[in-house]
Amino acid sequence: MRELKSVSILVIIVSLFFSCGNKNKKNITETKKRMEEELPNIVFILSDDQSWTDYGFMGDKNIETPRLDQFANESLTFERGYVPTSLCSPSLATIITGLYPKQHGVLGNDRVLPGDKRENKKEWRAKNYQPIIDNFKELNTLPDLLKEKGYLSFQTGKWWIGNHKNGGFDDGMTHGNPNRGGRHGDYGLEIGRKGLDTLCSYVDIAVKEKKPFFMWYAPFLPHRPHNPPQRLLDKYMKKTTSEHLAKYWAMCEWFDETCGELFDAFEDRGLTENTLFVYVCDNGWVQDPEKSGYMKNSKRAPYDLGMRTPIIYKWEGKINPKMDAENVVSSIDMVPTVLSLLGIEHSKEMKGINVLDEEQLKNRKGIFGEIYAHDFDTIENSMFYNMAIFPPFKLIVPDSIRKKDEKIQLYNIDEDPFEKNNIAENHPEIVDDLKEKIKVFRAE
Repeated sequence: MRELKSVSILVIIVSLFFSCGNKNKKNITETKKRMEEELPNIVFILSDDQSWTDYGFMGDKNIETPRLDQFANESLTFERGYVPTSLCSPSLATIITGLYPKQHGVLGNDRVLPGDKRENKKEWRAKNYQPIIDNFKELNTLPDLLKEKGYLSFQTGKWWIGNHKNGGFDDGMTHGNPNRGGRHGDYGLEIGRKGLDTLCSYVDIAVKEKKPFFMWYAPFLPHRPHNPPQRLLDKYMKKTTSEHLAKYWAMCEWFDETCGELFDAFEDRGLTENTLFVYVCDNGWVQDPEKSGYMKNSKRAPYDLGMRTPIIYKWEGKINPKMDAENVVSSIDMVPTVLSLLGIEHSKEMKGINVLDEEQLKNRKGIFGEIYAHDFDTIENSMFYNMAIFPPFKLIVPDSIRKKDEKIQLYNIDEDPFEKNNIAENHPEIVDDLKEKIKVFRAE
């Protein structure tokens, strides 16, 4: 039994007794057209720097997210989703490839080699990052794989790997030229904050060409700068004495509003019914109430406040709505799930599953995480943490060199979701078992 309702299968019956000539050709053409019309448009919606707790549908009492709440209730919503690392560049690379960071090679936000002089960060970053980009261009991304089915693909918002074409996109907002300010999105970062006109123009092009399309909507929200519309800031200043908290909460609602604009744009064009929407956050964030930054147990940390995120799938009439608080899923599943829907075979290198398949969900025992330095070099020289998430337990193993002063941590995340009580000393057998699983994962 699958969450996905059966999609109609068109069958062409060709008479073996009579030659129909042009009539057969016409039937085949019409059938092909009907099959193409059934290919869903695909939209990945990504928020940026937002804790798994910071949504109305996840129980937050301060932040209002009415459009995402409605979206979640109309979707298959996994409350226990994860990204494998709590930093944007490697996380986004995983979302578009279905690979762990150790596979796609994007380990952090900046590549720094021994002896680098950092007086001109723009120059050394561009030079050092180019081999990472060159390697990434050799990978099969989701836009690359969707070309098999005739999809157009468009990039908007956050994007770290240079020009949008490096990710296989046909078109996009990010030029990636370091001499023009290209680093992690450039012009693309205006989407959402300055409206959705460019995104809607892309959609209209695809509709005009009668092509299915893949859309990457990754606005720079609620990411800093926390400069929400004044009306939202005023609203949240009534809820807290911390201006920093009020600004962050307002940014979360601003992101929610842009998602509403996106959903409305698709509804106005009659595209909702035949569109698969998938939501994930690239990494967590816990706002420091005393300053504009984040708390150390969130972004870049191995804890759930940095790695956990709701992951949501909606295809109206095809995917049954459900709030799933039990199964653990990951952003590594997003590409395999989409490919499975379309009947496209995916590489064995992808360790994710089709989350619409209940049997695969049932058979999954756990997932892994890995965190490297923000300014990285090689895997061996940049490793910070390895994580094994096998509910109810989660193991955090600090690197013996770069995190040598930290202890191994084991948490029962079913009973202790905010990881307050390290139970490693009381359960050495569980620690050993999960360490062995990490060892096998690293060796793959």
